[in-house]
Amino acid sequence: MTIPGETIATGAARTCSECGVTPELNVYFTPAGYYIGTYCDCGPYSRESEYYKSRKEALDALEENSFGR
Repeated sequence: MTIPGETIATGAARTCSECGVTPELNVYFTPAGYYIGTYCDCGPYSRESEYYKSRKEALDALEENSFGR
């Protein structure tokens, strides 16, 4: 479950107020797994999805727009 405003999908600003970048959704990796999210010039901006075990799963979810938290 996400807190309102925690993700772009739940109301977070589309543009970073610090650097002015409007980040694009992409697949990223952490030790927890792959996820769909955004980065701006400041660094990680949002995690829009759950974690996936493989990059392919995350890419498929992004392509199909079938992700969420």
